[in-house]
Amino acid sequence: MSALLSATCAVPAAGAVLTAALPAGTTGARRRTTKLVALGVSALTLVLAAVAAIRFDPHGDRYQLTESYSWIRSFGITFSLGVDGIGAVLALLTAVLVPMVMLASWHDADPDPTPDAAPVGTDGPVDPGTIERRRRTQGFFALILAVEAMVVVSFYATDVFVFYVFFEAMLIPMYFLIGGFGDRAGGPESARQRSYAAVKFLLYNLLGGLVMLAAVIGLYVIAQEQGFGTFDLRTLTSAIADGRLQLSGTAEKALFLGFFFAFAVKAPLWPLHTWLPNAMGEATAGTAVLITAVVDKVGTFAMLRFCLGLFPHASKTFAPAILVLSLIGIVYGALLAVGQKDIKRLVAYASISHFGFIIMGIFALTSQGQSGATLYMVNHGLSTAAWMLVAGFLISRRGSRLIADYGGVQKVAPVLAGTFLIGSLATLSLPGLAPFVSEFLVLVGTFARYPVIGIVATFGIVLAALYALLLYQRTMTGPVKEGVRAMPDLKARELAVVAPLVALTVLLGVYPKPLTDLVNPSVNATLSQVHETDPAPAHPVAATPGGEQK
Repeated sequence: MSALLSATCAVPAAGAVLTAALPAGTTGARRRTTKLVALGVSALTLVLAAVAAIRFDPHGDRYQLTESYSWIRSFGITFSLGVDGIGAVLALLTAVLVPMVMLASWHDADPDPTPDAAPVGTDGPVDPGTIERRRRTQGFFALILAVEAMVVVSFYATDVFVFYVFFEAMLIPMYFLIGGFGDRAGGPESARQRSYAAVKFLLYNLLGGLVMLAAVIGLYVIAQEQGFGTFDLRTLTSAIADGRLQLSGTAEKALFLGFFFAFAVKAPLWPLHTWLPNAMGEATAGTAVLITAVVDKVGTFAMLRFCLGLFPHASKTFAPAILVLSLIGIVYGALLAVGQKDIKRLVAYASISHFGFIIMGIFALTSQGQSGATLYMVNHGLSTAAWMLVAGFLISRRGSRLIADYGGVQKVAPVLAGTFLIGSLATLSLPGLAPFVSEFLVLVGTFARYPVIGIVATFGIVLAALYALLLYQRTMTGPVKEGVRAMPDLKARELAVVAPLVALTVLLGVYPKPLTDLVNPSVNATLSQVHETDPAPAHPVAATPGGEQK
C-alpha cells in the first residue's frame, strides 16, 4: 500500500503546525523565516501532488494509490484515500496555487506602522498592540497551509464521512483568513465589513454542512439496514450500481438534495451565492484566490463524485432544474459584474457566472459537458488566480478597490497592465487561452442534450467580454489619474507569481491533451454510474458502399 496520498495531505498539515509554532515575528528576519518555511512546505506538497498525478494511470483502475486506515470501527469509518483523474488534477491545481498565493501575500500579514512602534527589522521597544499584529505572520501562513491540507484530503477521500469532516473543517481557517486578515484598502469601516463577510461565509456554509450531515446519517442508516454498514464510497457506489443496495425514489431524492445543497452553497450556485462577493471583496487578494480557485472547487468536484455516484436516478431527475439554476447564475453573475464599481467584487460576480458554466457541464450528463466542467475547474482556477492576484498588486499600490480611482496604468506600469490584460482575456474565454477549451466543451455538451439552455448560455460569453474589457479600459487606458502617476511596475517576486500562471493558461489553451487524458476515463465512469450515454447526432453521418463517410 502506497503512502503517497497520505504524505501529500500530511505535509501541509504538519507545516501548518510548525509554522504556527515558530517564534513570534517581532523582527523582519523572524517573519521572513516564517514565510520561507511555509513556502518550502507548499513547494514540497506541490512535488508530492505532481508525483501522484504522474503515477496515476488513465488506463488503470478508477481509484489508484489507495490507502485505508481504521478509524471508527463501530461505524465502519476508515481514513480511506484514493485518487481518480479528476481528483488528481484538482489536487495538483491546489498545490500549484498555494505557493503562488503565499508569494503574492508576502507582506499581507506584516504589521501596520504605528507611531509608537519600532521600525520594521529592529528589536526596539514596541507597544503590545504592535507585537500582537506582528505575531499574525505565523498565523496567516499556518492558516493557508491548513486550508491546503484539508482541501487535498477532500479531493483524495474515498470515505464519505472523512470527506464530510474535512469539507466542514476547512471553513474554520478560511473564516479566520477572511475576518482576521482582510484587505487593507477597505476603508475606515473595513474591520466591521470583514467581520460581517466572515460570519456570513461561515453561517452559509455551516448551514449547508448541517443539511449534508443529516443526509450522510440517513445514507448510513439505510445502507446498514441492508447489510452495508460502511461509509466507503467505492463499496456504496458499487452496491447501488448493481442493485445490492436499493434506495427508494423518495429517499434517494431527499438524500441527493441534502448532499447537493451543501455543495451548491460551497460552489456557489445561484441563489445560494450571496456570501461570495462579500468574502472576496473583504479578503486579501491571496485569500480571495483560495476561496474561488481552491475551496469552491471542492463543491463542484463533490457534485461529480458524490451526487452522481451515490444518487444516479435523482441526479437525472433534478438535472433540468439544476441546469436552469446554472443558467440563471451565468447571466445573473455576468450582469452584476458589468455594473460593479469595486474591482474585487467584479471578479467575484464573474466567478459566480463561471461556476454556472461548471455546474451546467456537470448536469448536462454528457461526456463533453463533464470533461469541459472538469477542465473549467482547473482553467478557471489558473486564470482567475492570475486576474485576481494582479488586481491585488494594483490595489495595494493605489490603496483603493474602486475602478473610478484608476486610469492610464498601462503608461506607468506596462508589465502590470499586460498581465492584467491576459487575465481579462482569459476570463472572457479568448481562443488560445485555457478557459476557451473548457467553455466550448461545456456548451457543446449542453447543446447536445438541452439545445435551448446551451444557446441561452452563450449570452454569458458576450457579457463576459463586456465586463472584462470595460474593466481593462477604465483602469489601464486613458489619461493617467493623479494617484497612479507614481505607481511602480511589477517587481521580481510579483513576476514570479504571475508568470507561471500566465504560462499555464497559454499552454493549456493550445495543448489541453495532458489534462483530458487524465480526466476523461473518470468522466466516462461517472456517466456509466448514472446510466447515461451521449445523445446520438440528430443527423447521423451516412456511409457510402465503399465505406467512406459523406
